[in-house]
Amino acid sequence: MTEINATGSNIFSDIGLTRQNEEKQSDELGQSAFLELMITQLENQSPLDPQENTEFISQLAQFSSVESLDKLNNNFDSFTNNFVANQALQASSLVGRSVTVPAKQTALEAGGLVHLSANVPASSSDVSVNIYSESGVLVDQIALGTQPSGELLLRWDGMSAELNGELLDWQSGAEEGLPPGNYRFEVTARLDGEETALDTALSANVNSVTVGANGALSLNLAGIGSVSLSDVKQFNE
Repeated sequence: MTEINATGSNIFSDIGLTRQNEEKQSDELGQSAFLELMITQLENQSPLDPQENTEFISQLAQFSSVESLDKLNNNFDSFTNNFVANQALQASSLVGRSVTVPAKQTALEAGGLVHLSANVPASSSDVSVNIYSESGVLVDQIALGTQPSGELLLRWDGMSAELNGELLDWQSGAEEGLPPGNYRFEVTARLDGEETALDTALSANVNSVTVGANGALSLNLAGIGSVSLSDVKQFNE
């Protein structure tokens, strides 16, 4: 696997897209050598027991099949290289961007925002967001009150918060807001009389991208770790 980050100068050479031509082994039988061998076989066959034409045709057909398979393998290798190159270009454009993925904790960057989303399965009279420090201490709680069923979208910067695009009448208990660092988020809703934890998705900055041998991309996210590109729910502005 190869890791691509913001300082990578040549992503194509990094992932080894330019392959060296392998020298052909001396025992490989090329087309001209095969024809020479077949002519020699014709010249030296016994006149009393000549080979049937069908035998030579069979040999030619077998050689043609092997040659076609070899060309197919070369074309497939070329296709694979082009696919990995396209994945590498895509990877280089992701470094430094913010994406939202299923997660419970993420990093709050200096001057940055955390995008949080959660699906409320049914209308709830009591929805809240609990925020914990990396050490597990509850550092803040955002009371959202009654919320309808559907997706809940919250933007948080450590001091203020917006719910579905509207600024909340809430401010962090910390006098100057919470400092940058890793935080864990827990969204709870009262459903059928019970407090229920909801699945969350959080934003994080892409620090680097790992390109697998098969061209698959894994994003290395600040405060979260490695996730598959297919797990991304949203690319944030």
